[in-house]
Amino acid sequence: MTHPRQMHLNAFLMGVGHHEAAWRHPRTEARRLLDVAHFQELARTAERGRLDAVFLADTLAVGPRVEHNVTTVFEPLTLLSAVAATTERIGLIATASTGYNHPFTLARAFASLDHISGGRAGWNIVTSGGADEAANFGLDRVPDHGERYARAHEFLDAAVRLWDSWEDDAIVLDAESGTFTAPDRVHRVDHVGPRFTIRGPLNSPRPPQGRPVLVQAGSSEDGIAFAARWAEAVFTAQQTLEEGQRFYSALKNRAAAHGRSPDTVKVLPGIVPFIAGTEAEAKELEQEFTELISPTYSLRQLSATLGVDLTDHPLDAPLPPLPPLREIRGNQSRFQLVADLAERESLTVRQLIARLGHEPRPPHVRRHPRAGGRRPGDLVHAGGRRRVQHHASPPARRPGGLRRPGGAGPPGARPVPHRLHRADPAGALRAGAARQLLRAPRGRGGRGLTSPAPASCRDARRGRTPSRSAPLPRRRATTSRKSEFPRESGSQNP
Repeated sequence: MTHPRQMHLNAFLMGVGHHEAAWRHPRTEARRLLDVAHFQELARTAERGRLDAVFLADTLAVGPRVEHNVTTVFEPLTLLSAVAATTERIGLIATASTGYNHPFTLARAFASLDHISGGRAGWNIVTSGGADEAANFGLDRVPDHGERYARAHEFLDAAVRLWDSWEDDAIVLDAESGTFTAPDRVHRVDHVGPRFTIRGPLNSPRPPQGRPVLVQAGSSEDGIAFAARWAEAVFTAQQTLEEGQRFYSALKNRAAAHGRSPDTVKVLPGIVPFIAGTEAEAKELEQEFTELISPTYSLRQLSATLGVDLTDHPLDAPLPPLPPLREIRGNQSRFQLVADLAERESLTVRQLIARLGHEPRPPHVRRHPRAGGRRPGDLVHAGGRRRVQHHASPPARRPGGLRRPGGAGPPGARPVPHRLHRADPAGALRAGAARQLLRAPRGRGGRGLTSPAPASCRDARRGRTPSRSAPLPRRRATTSRKSEFPRESGSQNP
């Protein structure tokens, strides 16, 4: 029996608008950039609109031209902790770098967000390829592309083992015997690698999902290889349907080579919608934003992406000769996408800046007004083969955020939200798992698209846990073996 397929919609929240000049638009409340309530309202609106998740990007530097724009202000994990307190179901995806963090502290931070949100955390894994970022951590150059991904692989291996260092039922809370935690259910990690040495266990109990949903964005050879091994959702930004299909096939084939079911890896191409009553009005709105772009800001940003200094290059000329891909130390997939776009459409620098104003990575679909244009559903069913399977949507280019006029909800909203999370074949989920739109069961649950019935925290405490068959590295069953982390004389409880 063939089941209907669903798109999965993710709102990419960035300040007061995803466009680099959004803060300048006359109907934008620019001062809300530092207002936590602004992000809470956006997340609640997305949740009411049945979106799967909200996503926050991050960089570890102030950006190319602080005079004109700063792309990120709040640290994502901190901000999403505040958002978690005012939402109930929507997934919360935070960007964090494997390049300038440590597996122990980052694993603990995501475990905390998962607990705080009742099992709704997701991690967008980046390797940080910016020169400004490297300089902030005492480096005079960006680490090589291959070395960044090698570090990321070891980082993920260590983080997953840390999340697995607590068994599901490690916390006993037996007041009569005075037993807080069963020490034979908490285990050392003893990770020793070329970059990290970690004893463990993690000083945070096992997260409700077992681990956060792992998300990644990267279309380079290294990026695809990393996603095929680790990612459960992949953000991508190919400019044409054919490019998207090639990426989809390459990713799915490599996932299968790792012993994973290709269906467990969701592909979410990006769009930047300009929404208005008619297509003409949507194009007019897009032009309003284009006219607010600062060329000096955009040139610096484009120069960093392409590895060439465009400061004195004529705006109405095509790009100068670009370095070969192998010489790009930063984001290779972004470089390739921008270079291909400029060549394919014979764009001048000025035209390229206008196209890229929506986002540093080119969007897959430039606009989707109410009338006309390619529909997101066309991408799901393209060519009758459904090659582009899922879809990520940044916030609408409508001043006022994600809301419809008057604050009305979406027309014809589903009575039950669709969900992107790890399936629970046994039908028994851990604490809050069924409330989440982007979610995973604890331990080694199967992956897929399901809408399970709610499970209470009381049920979770009584040991109703899912079956385990995940492809990612997991600890062995520990019910009958000796503890790897025995209680030591005179030491504190683990």
